[in-house]
Amino acid sequence: MVKQYLGLRGRSLQFAISFVCTTGFLLFGYDQGVMSGIITAPEFNREIPETKDNSTMQGFVTAIYEIGCLVGAVFVLIVGERLGRRRSIMTGAFIMIAGVLIQVTAYSGHQSLAQFVVGRIVTGLGNGMNTSSIPTYQAECAKTKNRGLLICIEGGSIAFGTLISYWLNYGVSFTKTDAVWRFPIAFQIVFAIIMIVFMLFLPESPRWLLSKDLDREGTEVIAALNDADIDSHVVQTEKRVILDSMAASAKNKATYRDLFTGGKTQHFRRMLIGASSQLMQQIGGCNAVIYYFPILFQESIGQTRDMSLIMGGVNMIVYAIFATTSWFIIERAGRRKLFLIGTIGQMTAMTITFCCLIPGTQGAAKGAAAGLFLYIASFGATWLPLPWLYPAEINPLRTRGKANAVSTITNWLFNFVVVMITPIMIDRIGWGTYVFFAAINASFLPFIYLFYPETRRRSLEEIDFIFAKGFEEDISYVRAAKELPLLSAEEVEEYAVRYGFVIDSREDGKGSGGSKDA
Repeated sequence: MVKQYLGLRGRSLQFAISFVCTTGFLLFGYDQGVMSGIITAPEFNREIPETKDNSTMQGFVTAIYEIGCLVGAVFVLIVGERLGRRRSIMTGAFIMIAGVLIQVTAYSGHQSLAQFVVGRIVTGLGNGMNTSSIPTYQAECAKTKNRGLLICIEGGSIAFGTLISYWLNYGVSFTKTDAVWRFPIAFQIVFAIIMIVFMLFLPESPRWLLSKDLDREGTEVIAALNDADIDSHVVQTEKRVILDSMAASAKNKATYRDLFTGGKTQHFRRMLIGASSQLMQQIGGCNAVIYYFPILFQESIGQTRDMSLIMGGVNMIVYAIFATTSWFIIERAGRRKLFLIGTIGQMTAMTITFCCLIPGTQGAAKGAAAGLFLYIASFGATWLPLPWLYPAEINPLRTRGKANAVSTITNWLFNFVVVMITPIMIDRIGWGTYVFFAAINASFLPFIYLFYPETRRRSLEEIDFIFAKGFEEDISYVRAAKELPLLSAEEVEEYAVRYGFVIDSREDGKGSGGSKDA
């Protein structure tokens, strides 16, 4: 008989959860990069002739995947709280496998374009479910001290997934057969199977279990994650803090209307902050570089297809290297500083790129290549992981699942727009494409500075007090985050009473967990 959670407890169990979450984002990154070396391949164009020398159709076939991701995120928004984090992730992986099989069985003369597009949508549907569920699952299972690190590792794994797809594309390009595109697409199944197998044995989020009145199951997961007895002080204190947070949220009564409420919980503001980070990640130009780097080298810089694939692979190595830097600085530098530094880096990179493309000479174009490398380095170290971390921790338990889904919907909606229009912009306005993205990045700076509070080293429950403090004292939430001290688990309970989230047990004799507002 298989032991509960494969016999894993404490750090080993947390590692297993992180491994599955990272694999999910590795798959996400792989799928982001896989079309870059396929869309202009002669073997692919032969099977799907509508894509040959047609920038609009190339953009459509690549970007339609984002529509599937959008639908998947909407699905999690609607039914994610009923399914739970674990089943949402497993369902998403199964759907991705189905979508891959539809894509790789497309053949010319048998409505190949329609079949491939349907496969892209189905695969996107599964990925949309995963990217909506995995950050929430990781955030709710992780310890406060390493939550930022773990979700940054997930975000960084997107770069490694893209790196794998770029070099795999280059490797199979020498076969000159249908394997040039069928094998890279089919390879996604490996990641999905790993996710499904492990998730069969891993626990559900303890916060989700407790929110569904599954008290025993939720307590067992907390105990397993802490490698402690169910009745131990650390387990009971953590459970009580979670229950207090749910009491403040009137547990089991959350509705879509709650996403638009203010007051001391500031649900609407917090949803907008999280969603805005995903919006800015996409319109900042990341996928204009990631999806179309080989095309940018061919069309904007004038390189051969073979050299463009090689340079794309090198760029992804740079991407992966810089993605790892966030792992070491996320809890030291904090979220705000990395957002601001990354934005300045991306703005500078896009400025260098368009300035070097204006002369229209081969020599100047090499400077544009340097700009693209600087962009992917800045993005990988900052904007790649942060929008997956920030919404998962900035939103409260009551609305976390729904608000995180809204953030992911925002990501995929604008991902689609950028991926769809980029080849057309490059074809029509050339270096003006990079002027546009430079200006967009510049517009991010004041918004981040004024509205993004720091959340590093905070428990998920502490973040509630930042917004309660800002609301009650009528100060900016950025200032409230600076002034609120870091709290122990016992102090979290005291602050919950101070801000009226729970009734003081000393006053009513009923113990914490009673809601003042419920």
